Amino acid sequence: MSEQYLSFEEKALFEKGDFNYIPLLIVLSAPSGAGKTTLCDRLLRHNDSIVYSVSCTTRKPRGEEQDGVDYNFMTEEQFKGYIKEKQFLEFAVVHGNYYGTLASTIRQALNAGKHVLLDIDVQGAGQIREKLPLLLEDDPIRQGYLDIFVAPPSLEELRSRLVGRAEDTQEVIDERMANAEDEMLHADEYEYQIINDDLDVAFQRLNNIIEKESEVDE
Repeated sequence: MSEQYLSFEEKALFEKGDFNYIPLLIVLSAPSGAGKTTLCDRLLRHNDSIVYSVSCTTRKPRGEEQDGVDYNFMTEEQFKGYIKEKQFLEFAVVHGNYYGTLASTIRQALNAGKHVLLDIDVQGAGQIREKLPLLLEDDPIRQGYLDIFVAPPSLEELRSRLVGRAEDTQEVIDERMANAEDEMLHADEYEYQIINDDLDVAFQRLNNIIEKESEVDE
């Protein structure tokens, strides 16, 4: 990674703790309705060493959302400043608002010994993969990167789940299905794939992968 990718503040974040495991950046992607949110919630309840990544956004807080808890809220000027300084691992514009993940936030948590769970789409995961070869070899993000794609048993089953939730109009379901077909084309880009046809089995598989990848080679 070029020095331009690191601020002086971030260089200090490379001071790591002494752990008997590898703190992981766990990137999880899935089509809507595949069960990713449920799996993430179970992971967070099951393992207190896993924390959820808090993204940055330029949109206004909704309801009872809290700054630094639900999102790191900032102005568009601040966000664009971070983009210019190459501080984001990934970012995107959604409905006119910016969303992104700061590398410094991830590094700080990893260096504190936490696994960081990042729920992100296939485009965001692709951005992070492109940056990995540019990172220093001892960067905790590069050392602990792990990506997993959660897939439904079939597109037919996915449609059945979306219809069964009774939360969306037919137009929205059709849009989600079109997105799912595109997202499934990227599944092979992930190190691991989990077919969620049984939630308990899928969760055990996910937990086993995390335990395996966090082990330190003797």
